[in-house]
Amino acid sequence: MAAALTDLSTWLVQQGLENTPTDLWLSQFCDKVNEAGIPLARVNLSTRAHHPEIGAVAFRWRRDGESEQFQYSRSTSPASDVMEEYRRSPLFYLMSNPISEMRQRLDVPAPELDFPMFDELRAQGMTEYYAAKRYFLRSNQEHISDPTLPVEENMTISMATDQKGGFSNAQLDLLRPLLVPMCLTLKCSANRLMAEDITAAYMGRDASRRVLSGAISRGSSDTISAVILYFDLKGFTKLSEQLPGDAVIELLNDYFAEAVDVVENNGGNVLKFMGDGMLAIFDLKEIPNARQVAVTAAVELREVFAATNERRAAAGLYTTGFSLALHAGDVLYGNIGGKTRLDFTVIGPAVNATARILGMSGALDQNIVISSQVAAEVCAARPDLVSLGQYRLRGVRERLELFTLD
Repeated sequence: MAAALTDLSTWLVQQGLENTPTDLWLSQFCDKVNEAGIPLARVNLSTRAHHPEIGAVAFRWRRDGESEQFQYSRSTSPASDVMEEYRRSPLFYLMSNPISEMRQRLDVPAPELDFPMFDELRAQGMTEYYAAKRYFLRSNQEHISDPTLPVEENMTISMATDQKGGFSNAQLDLLRPLLVPMCLTLKCSANRLMAEDITAAYMGRDASRRVLSGAISRGSSDTISAVILYFDLKGFTKLSEQLPGDAVIELLNDYFAEAVDVVENNGGNVLKFMGDGMLAIFDLKEIPNARQVAVTAAVELREVFAATNERRAAAGLYTTGFSLALHAGDVLYGNIGGKTRLDFTVIGPAVNATARILGMSGALDQNIVISSQVAAEVCAARPDLVSLGQYRLRGVRERLELFTLD
């Protein structure tokens, strides 16, 4: 048994080096521990998540069932059932006290420690519960300017057995040395997920994928054909002067959340936010009928904005409108910027033309303006496309026929 578990330490480190997904290596680890003669029946592994919306993630393995993964929202209310359940859990007890581990027999009449979840474990035939925490980052609060930032990262793990008499001391003595390599492996997995989540959140899904695949040299770029979408909020300057800062942020987040969902649900990639504006692309190579898809997204955005304004007005919140431009052409897509600060974005005449088209929305009194480079291919399927005439735009070589949606 001891030799098999010693080999597990090396195996765990190898899983970390190979970036094996956490749910996969955890399942294999538990199987190997059982094969070595320690009957694990239920294991739960959790850690903090570096994600704008997700505060923590947990992985649960059961010997007689499939592995599960749980995500816990950052916006979960302290008064919610989820938080109340956590406060009544053994893990909360573990994290709230200066202890590194805890264990409790579940098959004794008067346990020293008892929690509601122990009743569930007893009903499943568990005889002992063991939990531990290990830190892989601890920072001195004095060196952190923002007191709301986390000062530590940790792994918590709980194990339950249905072995008669619970875990033996010898079995736990063999398992404890594996917690540090488990922590290291989890850190490797978490760091990869953190890189994927953070770059996707701040750069967009496609740009994130390209950067993490090695497209990181300054000046490196690809020429792609795309539908370019420029979007901004109407009257934002006036609103930002009237509203307090937190209300401005709330308004931006509310409308941008809707806009991003529409673009991404239609296969587009949001590249950046610029004040009250947003830039996105629909790759003509990767999205069949990308022009039609982009026009559909514009229609959906108009409908979503109407519903959002109705909801906000009913709640007594400020509302606003939007302007949107669609154009198609070849763009340079890649890394642009300084030596220490880069942006992964699109540039080129087609991008500049899209910005000029957006600027025409006010003069044309239309919140959606579409160039003929997009409209020509979809007009047969969109009888609601209406020509607004031809215009010469500043910095654009040729006159463009512009359209809107009736």
